[in-house]
Amino acid sequence: MGANLLLVGCGKMGGAMLAGWAAAGVAGRVVVVEPSGTPPGLPPGVEVVADAAAVPADLDPAAVVLAVKPQVMEAVLPAYRAHVGRAVFLSIAAGKPIAFFERHLGAAAAVVRAMPNTPAAVGRGITVAVGNGHVAEPMRRLCDRLLQAVGEVAWIGEESLMDAVTAVSGSGPAYVFLTVEALARAGEAAGLPAEVAMQLARATVAGAGELLHRSPETAEQLRRNVTSPNGTTQAALEVLMAPDGIGPVYERAVAAAARRSRELAG
Repeated sequence: MGANLLLVGCGKMGGAMLAGWAAAGVAGRVVVVEPSGTPPGLPPGVEVVADAAAVPADLDPAAVVLAVKPQVMEAVLPAYRAHVGRAVFLSIAAGKPIAFFERHLGAAAAVVRAMPNTPAAVGRGITVAVGNGHVAEPMRRLCDRLLQAVGEVAWIGEESLMDAVTAVSGSGPAYVFLTVEALARAGEAAGLPAEVAMQLARATVAGAGELLHRSPETAEQLRRNVTSPNGTTQAALEVLMAPDGIGPVYERAVAAAARRSRELAG
């Protein structure tokens, strides 16, 4: 039997997690708090209530998963203080530090802060998590299982690293999508019709990502495998890997995103 769960918020990410739990069989009884009504496509057996007051008293969740928008989190949290001491609070709200939850739930709350990224919607995400000192090992293992339902999971020991995590994996899908756009535009500049250039760029990036996912080889080795000496790929890489090429650009981009993450967290 899986753990009883209380999911607060069932938008895109909450819904993706819920579907992943059902597919992996990690959940027992699940109650969803969703004021806007029953979301479409819920797994069988999931109960939906409008607010915290309507959560069945006999649920006794092992985890309260907080998947509401960050801007409404402060108003939502106090209603769930009754679960402190029995459940672990797993938050996927961007930018909300552990101290925020301790302030609104109480210092004794067991809190795990997690940062998933958008490929979690198709079960191919990467989530980074960090817990406070009240998260016991069984709670950590439960959160790990819940997060694995939408992709890979990595744990860090210092919450301060979350700014860098946000800059690399949280914002990272946008960098990949921009790469597709830029590659397609370069194809157009080389003479390809726009729709063909986009088809080639999109399929190439998606296919290369899947190869990277499946292969035991490093990204560096896969790059070398494609690069014939004095060939076309090498000619392109000499531009991309130049001192003013893509490496320094990514360093500046990630630094800017991490800096902005710190600013938003206050």
